[in-house]
Amino acid sequence: MKISEIAAALNADVCQYEDDVDVSCAYTSDLLSDVIAHAKEGGALITIQAHKNTVAVASLANISVIIICNSRPLPDDMLEAAKEEGVAIICTKENQFTVSGKLWTLFAA
Repeated sequence: MKISEIAAALNADVCQYEDDVDVSCAYTSDLLSDVIAHAKEGGALITIQAHKNTVAVASLANISVIIICNSRPLPDDMLEAAKEEGVAIICTKENQFTVSGKLWTLFAA
C-alpha cells in the first residue's frame, strides 16, 4: 500500500512527503528505543512523539512514514529533518489504537 493510500484511508493530512513508496507493515510505540529494536524496515510508525528525535529514529530504522496521532502539533525542526531524511509524515486526529486497528485491517486484506 502506498503512503498516499494510507493517508486517504485514514482521512489524514500529509504533512511531509517526498516519494509515494510502498508500506507493508506498521509498528505502534511511543518508546523510541522500542521502535529501533522492533519496527520493520519500510514500515509505518504510529506514535504521538512529534519531535525531531522521532525522525532520527525513523531514519535509523528505515521507516518510510511516521503517523502522528491525536492532532499533535509538528515543530518546524521535525518537518525539516523529515524532509532531509526522506521520511514522510502523516497527521491524524485519531488516537494510536484507532489508527493501528485501521491499518491492521488494511494490511490484512
